[in-house]
Amino acid sequence: MNPLMHDASVKVFDRSLSALAAILDKAVAHAEAKGFDPAILLNDRLAPDMFTLTRQVQIACDTAKGAAARLAGIEVPRHEDIEATFPELKARIARTLAFVDGIPAAAFSGSEDRSVVLQIRKQDVTFAGRTYLFEHALPNLFFHITTAYAILRHNGVA
Repeated sequence: MNPLMHDASVKVFDRSLSALAAILDKAVAHAEAKGFDPAILLNDRLAPDMFTLTRQVQIACDTAKGAAARLAGIEVPRHEDIEATFPELKARIARTLAFVDGIPAAAFSGSEDRSVVLQIRKQDVTFAGRTYLFEHALPNLFFHITTAYAILRHNGVA
């Protein structure tokens, strides 16, 4: 078995989502130190036409669990987008990590050539697994985590 696809997906998802959880902890600590309700940060966004902090976290989790499932050739679990607090967002991250980490490495065997079909803007787009991971899933994961971080930095979280 070639471990590349497992390592390049699951290990990166673990590290990235764990960092996101730590950033959320810093946001709560910052709000408490400044004397305001952390929930205020959840609906903040970088620009009026961008997603909120909450949605950025949800999409990052969806990207990781979706990519892992698609590469492993298993059904993508659905999570309702109902998180309204920092603890709920952290629980979503934990559920995502538990799912991703629960997929055996052997399930990724041959995934570099596995066909992955996504509906993007109401059209089916087909990727080879390697292209999907490196040109779609990872860039999207990094974008949404970075955007969540930028929202918090904009609000003074260090």
